[in-house]
Amino acid sequence: MAISTYQMLIDGAWCDAADGARFDSVNPATGDVWSNVPEATAQDVDRAVQAADAALDGPWGQMTATERGKCLRRLGDLLAENSESIGRVETTDTGKMFKETAWQATYIAEYLQFYAGAADKIHGETLPIDKPDMFVFTEREPIGVIAAVVPWNSQMFLSAVKIGPALAAGNTIVLKASEHASAPLLEFGKLVAQAGIPNGVVNIVTGGATCGKALTSHPQVAKIAFTGGPNAARHVVRNSAENFAEVSLELGGKSPFIVFDDANIESAVNGCVAGIFGATGQSCVAGSRLFVHDDIADEFLEKLVHIAQNICIGDPQDDATEMGPLCTQGQIDHIQRQIALAIEQGGQVLTGGKPADLAGLYFEPTIIACPSPEMTILDTELFGPVLTVQRFKSEDQVVAMANDTMHGLAAGIFTRDSARSIRMSKRVKAGIVWVNTYRAISPIAAFGGVKSSGYGREAGMQSVYAYTRPKTVWMNLSDDPIANPFKMR
Repeated sequence: MAISTYQMLIDGAWCDAADGARFDSVNPATGDVWSNVPEATAQDVDRAVQAADAALDGPWGQMTATERGKCLRRLGDLLAENSESIGRVETTDTGKMFKETAWQATYIAEYLQFYAGAADKIHGETLPIDKPDMFVFTEREPIGVIAAVVPWNSQMFLSAVKIGPALAAGNTIVLKASEHASAPLLEFGKLVAQAGIPNGVVNIVTGGATCGKALTSHPQVAKIAFTGGPNAARHVVRNSAENFAEVSLELGGKSPFIVFDDANIESAVNGCVAGIFGATGQSCVAGSRLFVHDDIADEFLEKLVHIAQNICIGDPQDDATEMGPLCTQGQIDHIQRQIALAIEQGGQVLTGGKPADLAGLYFEPTIIACPSPEMTILDTELFGPVLTVQRFKSEDQVVAMANDTMHGLAAGIFTRDSARSIRMSKRVKAGIVWVNTYRAISPIAAFGGVKSSGYGREAGMQSVYAYTRPKTVWMNLSDDPIANPFKMR
């Protein structure tokens, strides 16, 4: 198979790295190199940031909010029109199932269209100042150059919730694609000029740590929007100190999936399967910690194990496939180490627990019963199809167990008791709580975490305002001259 060669997008032009360095990307379904991407230098990053900074005062800066919205709407339309081709590329690069990537590209277009509609809804306010000769109002201005750093696992979605509000508010952006799977964002970049977005407004650079450090510490970056792991996030926060950039962090999760004894078992089992085995568990909101009431645990686990053992694992391009491969060999190595440690600490593997007998980076759907709350695996994000199981007897007990984590991104609660669902949604420490459903999203609804799962919110109107700075304007309406405070009496 011919290897696809990509370039970076800087100031509206496709280019290689300054020193010509490149790196390969592997198709996780086959283990073969399929594409080749530039390894950006600090010089390349600087060119991208300079282009974004210049674009703030160029044609983009002269556009009205309505005109910016029209550009975003066209970009969303183009994404929907090209969803199949971009989905194929994303599946090849990441191993995510094609039926998921193609659908996501179409749905993500709705996010861009939401922000298109929000562009001319950004407004300030008048203030009731107690000075009759003063008129005081606020307005919202773009922050400036945005550095967006996204991981490979849901890169189209995680880019859209940064690009959309940033551009709607009038900012420009430099997007760093993941070094593990850069091609989908570079394909997306081909649509930017077609949408009528001026050169330099959207720039896409590719590379690893050198590229990331140069971008997040650049003195002309005004805000960093980062999605990834907590270790990398700590570097980002330290880098931001160099330029006093604002920072938003959407980090990992170890989300509790809580099933009470009055839950609809069939629905809860299906939700649990989708929550942990969907996307091969490679989701920051994966429901990776199952808490099931002791009275229904045996029945629930019997159904759950049966489904897990019959999940169709295979080629992510095949519509019959239900679970594809992991993206990197490093994930498999990490998962195997954690499973071995869990068994050593008393865990019981109910199903799975090893790589699937297939060529490529496949791992079996895995369920592990965890008798001790001290087990390391209970608060270690695996980013794979591994579910831990703990039993509980009371509401207070499961709240304590669910909150016993450094993470706080999402939670799922399954119960028919509406009062309990409200109590639980208040008591569980998470930025997103789903009741009798899981992984539901909308451009209208913000998401984000607490504790080590980050801070700041993405999606919704709140995120648009997060890409603006308020300015307060005082106007003296009096014709009288201002008194000279230094005049001698």
